[in-house]
Amino acid sequence: MMQRIVILGNAGSGKSTLARQIGERLHLPVVHLDKLFWGPGWSKPEPEVFRARVGAAVAGAGWVCEGNYYRQTFDLRLPRADLVVWLNTPRTTCLRRVVLRSVLNRPRPDLPAGCTEHLNAEYLSFLRYIWNFDRGSRPAIEAERAIRGPLVPVVNLRGARQITEFLDSLARRQSYGS
Repeated sequence: MMQRIVILGNAGSGKSTLARQIGERLHLPVVHLDKLFWGPGWSKPEPEVFRARVGAAVAGAGWVCEGNYYRQTFDLRLPRADLVVWLNTPRTTCLRRVVLRSVLNRPRPDLPAGCTEHLNAEYLSFLRYIWNFDRGSRPAIEAERAIRGPLVPVVNLRGARQITEFLDSLARRQSYGS
């Protein structure tokens, strides 16, 4: 039975949404790393404070943890994980989603209060990060995943159909108790 799931992917790939859906289906708490990392006004914590927050959040018997933060947290999460889910969402979709959520400026359950996206230099840098994620960040994340969790099964999902099939398979596994 899967009780500890790590979800990875680009910003805007759907990590938070999938984490909530898995959490609901498996009755597991959801850990949003952005919420543990960022403070009001996008303030950053001391590294040891962030690691302590993550360590406490993944200390339980079951959880769904979404977010990359691979350098800071893979050693805490991957040795305990039962499954890694990679969301392979096209970068154009990720960019569209991030721009849309910024324009709509609704409160997000995956971020703490006081963190809103504004059109400024940091935001433009963030959009470049999204555009370059697959060739810039993903290889480093994948290399660290292979070191910290080489035996943890990985599921790659691309598109709504594969995500729905994966969620349905979770429901079937739970109903069979395996």
